[in-house]
This record gives sequence, structure tokens and C-alpha cells, in this order.
Amino acid sequence: MTFNQLKMAIYATYLTNIYGYKLTKVSDVQDKKKLRTEYSNRLLSKLNIEIKVINEDKIPKDGQYLLLSNHRTIIDPSIVEIATQNSNIYGHWIAKKELYNSFFFGMFVRNAGTILLDRESSQMSGFFKDIRKVVKSGDSVYIFPEGTRNQTDDVLGEFKGGAEKIAKMNKIDMLPAFIRGRADQTLKDAIRDSSEHRVIEIEFGDLISYEDNIDSIEELYKQRFNL
Repeated sequence: MTFNQLKMAIYATYLTNIYGYKLTKVSDVQDKKKLRTEYSNRLLSKLNIEIKVINEDKIPKDGQYLLLSNHRTIIDPSIVEIATQNSNIYGHWIAKKELYNSFFFGMFVRNAGTILLDRESSQMSGFFKDIRKVVKSGDSVYIFPEGTRNQTDDVLGEFKGGAEKIAKMNKIDMLPAFIRGRADQTLKDAIRDSSEHRVIEIEFGDLISYEDNIDSIEELYKQRFNL
């Protein structure tokens, strides 16, 4: 690990835990959204990464949605937070059990507004019950349909399924977002040398209705972004 990488790791750990603590002090969802956005802007500003939003007009100002995004880097949630900062939509991220127990992310994830996904559990009823509770409260749900970070050269990883079920069970439309290019490489370069200004683009597509006869969310998602 280089000195710059070590310095950035220490800063990111400090920032994540500071905001994790701040999030324990607020309960209003818009206050949580404000803190999540503030954290994301500070982190990406330190990396000297700018987020450029394509088709921002496709982001609804209000309402409830199942936001779908591709996934390559650990900063993808922050990219989405910055992209949606001018909207009143507040989403609960679906987060893996490992993140809840992480020294780096744990406090932040547990308090930022998340839905725990325990893949080792033999019963998923609790997971879907938590989603219903979130939707009933008036909030949205954010998910990475690929399930894990895409570390291949393919533009998009295979969707693991579940998004259609979540949308239909809870009667919420889907808002597709696509982080363009190799954001993973951009992040690596920024950690190595943050003196250079870099840009990551995120594009939003037309809503996908939960009422549509959906054979494959993955295919509809690809169509939205001509993948």
C-alpha cells in the first residue's frame, strides 16, 4: 500500500465512522438523507471525483421507487446519493450482513437507513417483511440487482433476481440508474493520485412500471441504456 492509499484509507475510515455516529443522532429521514449526501460529497471531493448526472430530469422529485443501479465500486452508493440529492426521494439500501459487521462500514450502514440481507439465512420472510415496512412508511428501496460488485470486463453482471418480486409485492415502480464506464478504475486512480480531477457519469432511464408484464428486468434495464 502506498502512502497516498494509506492516507486515503485512514481518512475514509474516519469520515465513515464520524457520519455513522452523526446518523445515530437523527431519526427524520430527510435529516438522514442530508447527512448521507454530505458524507458522499465530502468523500468524493477528497478523491477529487465529480459526479455528472445524465438525464437528471428523469429522477422524480417525490414518490416511492425501487431504484436499480449497476455495481462496480464501494463508492457506488455515494454516487447515487449525490445524483439524487435534489430529489426528496429517500431510499433504504439493501445491504449484506457483512457490511453490518464491518469495522469500516458497520456504524454507518446500521444507522444510515438500510435493509439487512442475510444470504446465509434459510428464511427470507424477514427480509421481505422489512421491505414492506419501509414501503409502508413512505420510503423507497435502493438495490444492486447484480448482487455483488461486477469485477469482470462485461458492462453488466447477471442480475440475481428478486427486483421484480420486490416491485410487484410492494406495488412500486422501478427507477433505473446506470453508472457509466469503469468507475472501479477511476476510483483506483483517484486513490493513487487525487491531484487530478476525474469525472464519473451516472445516467437515469425512464421508469419501469411494476404493472408491466415483466419477463426480465435485466433485459428492460439494458434496453433503457442501450447496453
